[in-house]
Amino acid sequence: MKQLEQEIKRRRTFAIISHPDAGKTTLTEKFLLYGGAIALAGSVKGKKTAKHAVSDWMEIEKQRGISVTSSVMQFQYKNYCINILDTPGHQDFSEDTYRTLMAADSAVMVIDASKGVENQTRKLFKVCVMRHIPIFTFINKMDRESRNPFDLLEQIEQELGIQTYPVNWPIGCGKEFKGVFDREKRHILSFEANNGQHEVKATEVDLHSPELDGLIGTENRNTLLEDVELLDGASDAFDLKAVQEGRLSPVFFGSALTNFGVEPFLERFLELTPPPLPRYAGGQEIDPYDENFSAFVFKIQANMNKAHRDRITFLRICSGKFERDMEVLHVQGNKKMRLSQPQQIMAQEREIINEAYAGDIIGVFDPGIFSIGDTVCSPGKRFEFEGIPTFAPEHFARIRHKDTMKRKQFVKGTTQIAQEGAIQIFHEPFSGMEEVIVGVVGVLQFEVFEHRMKNEYNVDIIREGLPYQYIRWVSKSPVPVQELHLSSDTKIVQDFHENYLLIFTSEWNIRWALEKNDGLELAEFHKE
Repeated sequence: MKQLEQEIKRRRTFAIISHPDAGKTTLTEKFLLYGGAIALAGSVKGKKTAKHAVSDWMEIEKQRGISVTSSVMQFQYKNYCINILDTPGHQDFSEDTYRTLMAADSAVMVIDASKGVENQTRKLFKVCVMRHIPIFTFINKMDRESRNPFDLLEQIEQELGIQTYPVNWPIGCGKEFKGVFDREKRHILSFEANNGQHEVKATEVDLHSPELDGLIGTENRNTLLEDVELLDGASDAFDLKAVQEGRLSPVFFGSALTNFGVEPFLERFLELTPPPLPRYAGGQEIDPYDENFSAFVFKIQANMNKAHRDRITFLRICSGKFERDMEVLHVQGNKKMRLSQPQQIMAQEREIINEAYAGDIIGVFDPGIFSIGDTVCSPGKRFEFEGIPTFAPEHFARIRHKDTMKRKQFVKGTTQIAQEGAIQIFHEPFSGMEEVIVGVVGVLQFEVFEHRMKNEYNVDIIREGLPYQYIRWVSKSPVPVQELHLSSDTKIVQDFHENYLLIFTSEWNIRWALEKNDGLELAEFHKE
C-alpha cells in the first residue's frame, strides 16, 4: 500500500488551455525539454528547424501549425511523474477540449502578454470553474512588447472573476525582457538568451545586490523596486486553499519561446498543484488511493497509426494501480475483459507499459466497444463515473460519398469518427447510411472531417450546408417522436446511440415545438 500511495502522490495531471496562438503548444514542448523527454524543442510553426511540435501529430496540424486534437504526454521531472493534456487551441475544437478538461486535476491557462484575456480563454475558463479545479496562469510572450503587468492582472480578475496572486514579476519586456523577480525567495532570476531550443542558464541575484545594475540595467532596476513595493503593499497573502478550490490563480510571467521563466514556473506549479483528486460515481466518492482499479474513457482516436488502421481509447485512471493483462469489468458493456496493448502516449510515439497508477492516462487498443464516458473497474466493484457532457453543435451539413463503390469505407469512416466524439454524426430515422448529417461546434471541423475521410478512409465526400443552428436531445416525449407536431423547418434525427434529437433553424421553432407538444422535454446537453 505504501508504494501505491507514493506513486499516486507524485503524479500530476493537468491540461494546458488558451486562446489560439497564445503559445500553449510551445510551452508544452518546453516542459518536455526540461523533463528530458525531448532533446530539441521545435516551435509549432517549425520555421527555424523545420521540426514540428511533438504534440502535433495529425497531418493537418503540421500543415497549418495549429493543434486540432488533444494530445497526451507523460514525462518525469525530478521526483514527479507528469501527465500533460495539450488541448486544441483553435476556437473550433472546444468539444474535444471540454472532454479533456474532465480528465485533468488542474489547468494551466496561457495568456498572450500583448493581447490579454481573449475569447477562447473565457470559454475554457468557465469549464474549469464549473469543475472547481485549480487554475494557474502563465503570461507568455514577455519577449515581445506587452501590456502593463498590473493591467493584465486587473483584466484577468475583472473578466474571469478570479483573484490573482503574482508569484513572480517580469523585468522589462520585448528585447528588454531580462528575467523575473521571485517574490517568495526575494531574488532575481536573470536569463541568458539562446535560440530557445535548449534549456537556458539562469543567474540568481539578490534584489539589493550591487551586481544588479550590470545585469538588468539601472532603469529596469528602478522600475522593479517600485513595482515590488507596490505589490507587497497591495496584494493579499498567498492562500493555498483558495488556489485548490479554484478561487485564486497564481500568476507567472515568462516566454515559452526563449525559455525565460519556464523552469521556475514548472517547479512552483508542481509544488502547488494537487496530486490526483477523488472522482464521483453515483453520488459516492472514489478515493484515488483505493487499491481497486478504476478508470473512465474521455477520448477515442481512430487511425493514430495510419499503417495499422487502429483505434485507441484513452482512459484516465481514477483509483488504484493498473497492471498489464489484468482482468477488468467494462461496466456499460457488462463484460469482463483484458485491456490489450496498454500504452503510454507521447503524441504519436507510444510505448507498451506494464503498470500505471491513479492520475495516469493510458491508451488501450479498442476493437469498437468503448464510448466516451464509459467506466472500467476491478471486477469485484461495479459503479459508473458521472457522464461526460456532449455539447451541442452549432453548424450542420449533409454529407454523402461521391463514389457509390466506396459505401463500405464511408460507413466505416463516419462510424469511427462519430465514436471519437469530437464531430457528431446523425442520420434520419429509418434511412440507410448513404448520407449522414454532421454537426460540429466550429466550421473548421468540416475541413478536418473531409481531410480525414479522404486520407484515412480513401473516400471523397460531397458536403452541402444546412440552415440548422440549434439541436436538442429529446429527454421525454408524450407520443412517439415521429408523431410530434413540428414546424416544417425542424428535422428529426438520431445519433449513433439511437437517441432522438430535433434540429431547428431558430429559437422560435424550439418554443413552438414545446408549446404544441404538451409534456415534451428537450435538453441542451446530453450525458451518456
